[in-house]
Amino acid sequence: MWKRFSALLTLVRRDGRLFWYALRHPDAPRWLRPAAFGLLLYAVSPIDLIPDFIAGLGIVDDVVLIPLAVHFMLKRLPPHILRQAQARAGATTVRAR
Repeated sequence: MWKRFSALLTLVRRDGRLFWYALRHPDAPRWLRPAAFGLLLYAVSPIDLIPDFIAGLGIVDDVVLIPLAVHFMLKRLPPHILRQAQARAGATTVRAR
């Protein structure tokens, strides 16, 4: 189970890094920044799909829906932006070692 959690965490971090570089790309689609802002508002909003006072389930919607939304937006990016974001993310991880 720990291996699966570690792999999932790695995937979420990679998608987050790709999303960050795609947001900063000069040719990013017009919908990307408002979508990212909406996702940020959802993350900090007190209104959730599952209320937070329900023990254990309240945070699940944030933990599951936000990474899924980021992954969905990355899939909708033009290929050249995604490739350049992957190249920048790969160059960043190489420098960090």
